[in-house]
Parts: sequence; C-alpha cells; structure tokens
Amino acid sequence: MAITRELYELITKIVDDRVKEIKVTREEFDKLRISMEKGFTKISKAMEKLALRVNELAEAQKATEERLNKLAGRIDELAEAQKATENSLNRLISAVSDLSQSVGRLSDVIGFGLEDIAKVVVPGWLERHLRIFVDGFERCFFYIDGKEIEVNLYGEGFKDGGKIIVIGECKSRIYGRDVNEFIEKYNLIRKVLSPDMEIIGLMFGFLIHPSAQKAAEREKIYVIASYMK
Repeated sequence: MAITRELYELITKIVDDRVKEIKVTREEFDKLRISMEKGFTKISKAMEKLALRVNELAEAQKATEERLNKLAGRIDELAEAQKATENSLNRLISAVSDLSQSVGRLSDVIGFGLEDIAKVVVPGWLERHLRIFVDGFERCFFYIDGKEIEVNLYGEGFKDGGKIIVIGECKSRIYGRDVNEFIEKYNLIRKVLSPDMEIIGLMFGFLIHPSAQKAAEREKIYVIASYMK
C-alpha cells in the first residue's frame, strides 16, 4: 500500500509534535534536577552545620558535667570540713566546760583559803587600825525577801565598849564592780540587823585594784589585802 502525500505529512506532523513535547518535558526535568541538586546541597550544608552544633553542644555538656562533678566533689570536701569543724567545736566546748568546772573548783579552794587567811589577818587589822575587837569570823546566811544571802565573814565584837558587827566578803582579786556588788548585799543585810548596833563592811583579797579602793572609799567600807599589816 502506498503512502499518500497527505498521510505522510500527517505522520510527520504528529512525530514533530511529540518530539516537541518530549523536548519540553526534558527541559523541565533538567530544571527540576538542577533545583533538587541545589536543594540537596543546601540540606547537606545545613546538616553539616547541625552536626557541628551538636558536637559543640556535646562538648559543652561534657564540660558542664565535669564542672558539676568538680562542684559535687568540692561540696563533699566542704561537708567533711564542716563536720571536722563541728567536731573540733564540740571538743572545744567540752574542754571549756571542763576548764570552767576546774576553775570553779579551784576558785572554791582559793575562796576557802582566803577565808582561812582572813580569819587570821582581819581581826588583827581591825584592832590595830579601827580599835575593833572581834574574837573570830564565820560564814553566815541571811534570808531576806525570800532570798538567801551568804557572806564569807561575819563576826561580832566591841569598839569603845559598844557592840559592833562586821560583815565581810572574800575575793582573790577585788575590782570596783566587786565592791559595788558587795555593797548591795551589805545594805540588804543591814536592814535586818539591830539598828542599835554599829555595823561595818569590809572586803578581803590578794589584790586590790585602784577602782576597788575608790568605790570602797565612796561607800565607806574597807578593803584589806592579805599583805596588809
């Protein structure tokens, strides 16, 4: 069968149209491919940056964990140091308590020693300086306004034929504040004693501070040191 000219031209036209369609599709495909390649490149670069950032964060996390571990170790050290300090403080408190008790016992021993010395020294001093004659001294307790008041030295004697009462306190070192404290006690005791009897007050010790001497002169009581004649 022979192909007519008209049929040939129709077939040629159909083939040309298809070729054109294929060409357009190819160009679009190439554009899509290029666009996708560019997109993949951008994604690849973004992934690389993300991976780098993740590594940086991992390093930072590692450094943070190391610092936290060091901090935890330091806290443990501080806790141990605090525990050691508390133990030392408790031992110190115990030692101070023991020392306080020892000092208290020593003070009692010295206090009684002072009383014994006072019982020997004070009567002679009173006789030589004030013409007061007292046979001896003893501890005495007074109950005033519901309170117990104790004095180391209490003695009754004579002066110029009249009766006299001597009230005294022993303290190893006598300062102005000690005199003032004794004066309060002395004035309370005077209120409960016979108003017809003369009463004098004195303090006896190893050392008399100048402040004690001034306070005693102001309050008109006597301070006597163990070395006085």
